[in-house]
Amino acid sequence: MQQRTLGRQGLTVSAIGYGAMGTTFAYGPGDDTESIAAIRTAHDLGVTHFDTAELYGWGTGERLLGAALAPIRDKVTIATKFGFTPETYAPNSRPDHIRQVVDASLLNLGTDSIDLLYQHVHDPAVPIEDVVGTMREFVQAGKVRYLGLSNTDAEQIRRAHAVHPISVLQTEYSVFSRESEELFPVVDELGIGLVAYSPLARGFLSGAVQPRSAYAADDIRHQLEWWAPEHFDANVGVTAALTEIADAKGIRVSQLALAWILAKRDDLVPIPGSRNPVRVAENVAAADIVLADDEVARIDALSREVRGKRAMG
Repeated sequence: MQQRTLGRQGLTVSAIGYGAMGTTFAYGPGDDTESIAAIRTAHDLGVTHFDTAELYGWGTGERLLGAALAPIRDKVTIATKFGFTPETYAPNSRPDHIRQVVDASLLNLGTDSIDLLYQHVHDPAVPIEDVVGTMREFVQAGKVRYLGLSNTDAEQIRRAHAVHPISVLQTEYSVFSRESEELFPVVDELGIGLVAYSPLARGFLSGAVQPRSAYAADDIRHQLEWWAPEHFDANVGVTAALTEIADAKGIRVSQLALAWILAKRDDLVPIPGSRNPVRVAENVAAADIVLADDEVARIDALSREVRGKRAMG
């Protein structure tokens, strides 16, 4: 698979990565055996970058990913994140908490070094300078290679980068969610790469979208505006129009959505996640799809018809 460079500090990853959130969090119960098979299928097909977080099962997601990648640890990059309090899900980036979480993440992942460490969400109670200063300690100790931020704004990115180079901004980005384009100028200025989470719009662009009633009670889609009754039918219409474009190319709408992301920038890496090895293979195949300029423009136009906002700012 084609490789892409994220930031100016030397991080290179596959053009499509793997997001492991759904293996243990947000989308109802999973099957560990199937999830491990999906992760290993991704690597067999060329994926070298895998993303998880403490939040995803409070360590269970990291342990599952670490076990899946243990035989090939030296051939992949692993990203994880800190930044929440388990009891309340409130932001928590206090330095002592960061140290505790990162040490636990190293154990959970079964590794001596985390390739990419993110602050998961901005914590207004802790100056970003203190956060990145603590993250830098792990770089200096050889326990972390590169630093990233997620779910933040331009001011925080600038202040963070002044303390230690930030290699990656992870943000929600898809045909359904383009709000983060307002951050493109600052990442261009500072030389920061981009990782797109939820590139298939939480499954709306998977080709198998269903109403809220079809999902388990603890599924995150019960909380998302795209599935709200007042928006759902209109968004299904957008997906149908996208599917027509995909059908004309002989590909799936999910592959069209990923190819669109890859066409937007050469330093942008989507991290779709699936517990199904067949779906993983379909996602990975999107790396070889080339969209014409007029196809990108048609998708851009359809994206403006999406109703509802993304989940996080």
